[in-house]
Amino acid sequence: MLIPYEEFARRADQVRAEIAEACRRAGRPAADVELMAVTKTHPPEAAGYAARYGLRAVGENRVQEAAEKRPQCPAPIAWELIGHLQSNKAKLAVAHFDRVQSIDSEKLLDHLDRAAAAQGKVLPVLLQINAGNDPAKFGAEPADAERLLAGALTRKNLRVDGLMTIAPLSSDPAVAQRTFANLRALRDQLSAQQGIPLRELSMGMSGDFADAIAAGSTLVRVGTALFGAR
Repeated sequence: MLIPYEEFARRADQVRAEIAEACRRAGRPAADVELMAVTKTHPPEAAGYAARYGLRAVGENRVQEAAEKRPQCPAPIAWELIGHLQSNKAKLAVAHFDRVQSIDSEKLLDHLDRAAAAQGKVLPVLLQINAGNDPAKFGAEPADAERLLAGALTRKNLRVDGLMTIAPLSSDPAVAQRTFANLRALRDQLSAQQGIPLRELSMGMSGDFADAIAAGSTLVRVGTALFGAR
């Protein structure tokens, strides 16, 4: 059951205050870090809450779920795919998402580029990197990131905004900290090699976004802290 909007707004205010404090400790402006509401498994009204609060975008994990919910959303807001994408869902993803954050293979690049071309659009994307070397997580291996980026930059109907990662589940904060530091270092390396900014670093969720911000995150994906446990 979805919480009342007033409770969502109170939670969002608290999360934004925590983001601002994490930025202060890291010596960064609070405006450098975007809060994205993760609305997976919640009704379309959850995206409406995010829009009403003034957030730019919501994150969804499943293509079909978002395709069904987006037309029912009561307010305009950007939709981004943050979950694993199968190649056979590429056309649907291009049709229903404003950005895909989970690019992890050249095969997926091919399918999305063709789908975007057919739909007459340039699709913004992030490359998902398994920066925590977690066998339970999707994402390209860090050693393959250079090749994946080079391939992505050749696709005329894709625009690479940056990188994304998900930290391994662990009770040890150092695991997430290493993961985020790895992605930041990889981004800096790839950016220098290719001479492009790769500005977006999508990393950090409800339980670890302060560490992600310390490492340079520009976008944190928050669900539980905004909407409560599913």
